[in-house]
Amino acid sequence: PAPSNPTASRTKAIMNDLSTPLQTFRFPPDSCIAQAAPAPAPVVTLASPALTVMTDLTRVKAAIIAPTLSLAEARQTMKQQGVRLLFVVEHMPCILGLITSTDLEGDRPMQQTARRGVVFADLTVQDVMTGLPDLDVIDLVELMRASVGRVVATLQQVGRRHLLVLQAASLDGPAVVRGLVSQTQIERQLGRSIDAGVRASTFAELQQ
Repeated sequence: PAPSNPTASRTKAIMNDLSTPLQTFRFPPDSCIAQAAPAPAPVVTLASPALTVMTDLTRVKAAIIAPTLSLAEARQTMKQQGVRLLFVVEHMPCILGLITSTDLEGDRPMQQTARRGVVFADLTVQDVMTGLPDLDVIDLVELMRASVGRVVATLQQVGRRHLLVLQAASLDGPAVVRGLVSQTQIERQLGRSIDAGVRASTFAELQQ
């Protein structure tokens, strides 16, 4: 008989393995769906790299809402997604602005109802959002060279709880909102609130 070919035998075994269906079975009782458990954000100090407190929108899907939806729908969307800020989007991926929980709970809705003679239920996201031209933004390249302390100082200087991070236009495409930094996230990672004491030490660092 002709001698066996070990290579041919291995190839046949591999092909058989590649084409063999997996065993299936029925769900056991009381089966549940796995819950996402994102890795906890790292603990930081004011001297840590600023990128450690940026939410990178290439890794975390942005929470969005249409400008024509009601404020009640905006509040419900924030609650469902566990966020305090939504990007206002009419045609993806371009954004019109932001709406935050502060916009919903502050004076803007009351001012709009008084000015327009309508009730709260008539207001939509576009009535109280902050449009893109009025938002403060920082450059991604500059953020990459900065510390958390400088980000804190910037938030306090502009008097906002959020800052957008812009990646400049290139040959590969237009400028894009690459990320977001928020006071709440920074406080969570610092393990303390951003109060007057933090402000003083931050500005002292900037002067060094």
